[in-house]
Amino acid sequence: MPHTPHEKKRVLARVRRIKGQIAALETALEAESECIAIMQQIAAVRGAVNGLMLEVMEAHINETFGKSATELPGEHAVTEVNALLRSYLK
Repeated sequence: MPHTPHEKKRVLARVRRIKGQIAALETALEAESECIAIMQQIAAVRGAVNGLMLEVMEAHINETFGKSATELPGEHAVTEVNALLRSYLK
């Protein structure tokens, strides 16, 4: 999780943009828009969520394994990151 105010602000801005994209998708579905437009909106949402996940995952990995880590990560931390990657890449 991003910890600095700047990182937190950036992540929350991404989440708010995703909320707007989801709202636009809902509106398109309610309006029975063309399938191509709906699929493009779904792809945009997926890309935005993937970008958010990447940013949060990078922050977590940097915090756990980066220079700012106060001690070497234990086996539990490695297992946790591996599980996160496995679930994300499914």
